[in-house]
Amino acid sequence: MKQALHHLSVTTRTRGLHEITRETRNWIGEQGIETGLLTVFLRHTSASLLIQENADPDVRTDLEQYFETIAPEAPGRYVHDAEGPDDMPAHLRTALTQVQLSIPVSNGRMVLGTWQGIYVFEHRRVSHTRDVVLHLLGE
Repeated sequence: MKQALHHLSVTTRTRGLHEITRETRNWIGEQGIETGLLTVFLRHTSASLLIQENADPDVRTDLEQYFETIAPEAPGRYVHDAEGPDDMPAHLRTALTQVQLSIPVSNGRMVLGTWQGIYVFEHRRVSHTRDVVLHLLGE
């Protein structure tokens, strides 16, 4: 068994979905592991990870609008507002999604569906640098 670990730095300029499929695929290709399991972990509480359609950008637009309706910015609505009006809604959105993904690897490639991509889902309005940890275990 072999394993590899990598930190991927992702700069999000705005709220929304930021695809990291290519960078993740390229890193896996450099590891020499044909069969295994990739863990993708996001080290933050106001952003999350999603596997979602990467063909039609309307899907991303609709997802972002949906999360705005279920966890809106609303001054005075939340007790926690020390970091601004978008902070607590960001935590709620993260609680409804995930910060870790497990993806099988076969023939040195992620086993994703035809239209699936990996995204950092930024829930804050301003730019952040997000740390994504990639851990690949296999042979």
